[in-house]
Amino acid sequence: MADRRPISAPFVALGPSGVAVRTRLKDLTPEDEKVLRLVGAHLGSLASKDLKARCMDGLEHSTESWAARKRGLTAESSSRWAGSITRATHDQWALARRGQAAHVQSLEAGITTIRHRLSLPVGQKGTKRAPGGYRCAHEWFHKTRRLHVLEDRLDQVRADREAGRVRVVRGGKRLLGTRHHLDPAQLTEVEWRERWEAGRWFLQADGESGKRFGNETIRITPEGEVSIKLPAPLAESSNAKYGRYVLAAQVGFPHRGQEWADRVEANRAVAYRIHYDTGRGRWYADASWQIPPAKSIPLEAALAGGVIGVDTNAGHLAAWRLDTHGNPTGRPRRFSYDLSGNAQHRDAQVRHALTRLLHWARSCGVKAIAVEDLDFQAEKTREKHGRKRRFRQLISGMPTGRLRARLASMADATGIAIIAVDPAYTSKWGAQHWQKPLAGPTRKTTRHDAASIAIGRRAQGHPIRRRTTPPRAHRSDVHGHRTVQADRRAPGREGPRPSIPGPRTRSVPPDAASTRATRTSKTVRGVRSDQIWVQDSLLLTDEER
Repeated sequence: MADRRPISAPFVALGPSGVAVRTRLKDLTPEDEKVLRLVGAHLGSLASKDLKARCMDGLEHSTESWAARKRGLTAESSSRWAGSITRATHDQWALARRGQAAHVQSLEAGITTIRHRLSLPVGQKGTKRAPGGYRCAHEWFHKTRRLHVLEDRLDQVRADREAGRVRVVRGGKRLLGTRHHLDPAQLTEVEWRERWEAGRWFLQADGESGKRFGNETIRITPEGEVSIKLPAPLAESSNAKYGRYVLAAQVGFPHRGQEWADRVEANRAVAYRIHYDTGRGRWYADASWQIPPAKSIPLEAALAGGVIGVDTNAGHLAAWRLDTHGNPTGRPRRFSYDLSGNAQHRDAQVRHALTRLLHWARSCGVKAIAVEDLDFQAEKTREKHGRKRRFRQLISGMPTGRLRARLASMADATGIAIIAVDPAYTSKWGAQHWQKPLAGPTRKTTRHDAASIAIGRRAQGHPIRRRTTPPRAHRSDVHGHRTVQADRRAPGREGPRPSIPGPRTRSVPPDAASTRATRTSKTVRGVRSDQIWVQDSLLLTDEER
């Protein structure tokens, strides 16, 4: 236990700071689709040129260059379209810089690990804190070659970062690479070209408070009418006043529709994005707006009605309800999800599992859910785990980031608090102290179920171990020092308890010390060696007495 890392205190996670809802654009006419494609392609080409100009500026970017770029875009679109394009360009460049910094840290961690393992003798075993040497000379040799490869990559990435160079692909790097692997992706060249062009379109506009219905560029009225402000070169395609095009589709937002309608009627800012799903052949509209983060309730108030501990795994969520004393009640629950398929399918699976979890929490009357504050960004490198490929795939398959964001957003709408706890030793200690006692002939308790109990008890501030210190008057030593886990600096913690004579300890009476010297054992083995046996020469009779 001396090597145990410190455990952070649990805290109530903050709620979401924004809302995004989606609806489908139905009953579009061929003319509507033609206009949407023209606008998206035109603004997409402008966004590509602006991103190129921003990347060329690098670290020398300034407000003057930003204004110059915006003026150039305004002449080919409009002032508001230009503002949306430049803002999206800056966000994309900043995201690329953050990814570049994360890549540098990953390469540095891999190089440090390889150098450490190469410095150790071949076959030396590692410890819990540091890996050992490589298994054989063959692996040692190949790792020396990989070290040079990683060092070259690190030098290149560092040079790019110092020069302010980033590498960004509009439309996605994965889709670009699919062009060379059409057969495994089961795509034709025409289908890939359609996805590539749709991924590079630009049809999004930022909201503006005080303007009509919260957005002057893409406008959706409370009645569901959708209109777009056309760029200057496409103004002849308008079918309404002031260079606007009104779509034939009437839309409505089933989720948070009333909240959206209230914002639109109050002319508060709402951002919109229109995109085309090439796989389904459908058009969608997304609406998003910012909300003030909800004030988090105190930890004690959230735990007043108990807590549900949730253990996150690659294929399911293991949950168990705990009362206010940290005791598991009822039976454990499992909410499964399938992370195979595309991103939309995986996201739907996560949302479905979280919905069932929140419905169960509300039916139990619990106001708090405890989850682990997981982050596997530094744990997925093959340099750290070596040949544990299945373990790397396991932790890579856990949707920790998506699950954390979805859970915080969905729980805020239901009024349930999310408590984040330190994930250290929850699976290990849960299996050690809770798995076997809760298993029975008809009920099998898994390691994940036991981990959910450990997570819930840590959120409540209880120790994970089932045994706790008894009340002071109920200890065997009455008022002496006796705890389950005494501090390692406590004197005599490894020694036996003091033996206090008296009837309570079922030992000899208190006055036995004065008569103990005259007592003799009834067995030969128990006789003290310093005693001397004396036998009289004559038998004593009654007459002699």
